[in-house]
Amino acid sequence: MSNILILVGTESGNAQMVGDTLMDEFTALGHAAEVSSDAQTAADLGLDGRDVVLIITSTHGLGELPDNIIPIHDDLDASRPDLSGLRYGVIALGDQTYSDTFCKAGKIMDGLFAACGAQRVGERLEIDACTQPLPDEEAVTWSKEWLAQLG
Repeated sequence: MSNILILVGTESGNAQMVGDTLMDEFTALGHAAEVSSDAQTAADLGLDGRDVVLIITSTHGLGELPDNIIPIHDDLDASRPDLSGLRYGVIALGDQTYSDTFCKAGKIMDGLFAACGAQRVGERLEIDACTQPLPDEEAVTWSKEWLAQLG
């Protein structure tokens, strides 16, 4: 079983809802799971006992990161820690009517974790608010395959 940190970037609460739902799903399956919406530094990832991070973030404004995930983004970007022992997944929430910036925050975090050496498991899930008003349902379906790929 995996020890999973669910790192949430949220403005309106949708990403938090998805994170809370997945934490319940993961723990029901016997995984250790914790949701964090206030990580500030790489140390907050808890890498000494954890090998999996699931990033769930919305995009707001003109393709910007939610305010609460900016500190960890900026710390990782500045320090570029070695995350080669970490596996991660990404669930990005966006609105396709903003085609140039659709799910951009998720893409930014995906690229940053990869640049630090972390290994992404599975494909990034991009959820469109226009077609999926209940993002937690699509995330639960996706997470089953993602968990299987974790092994």
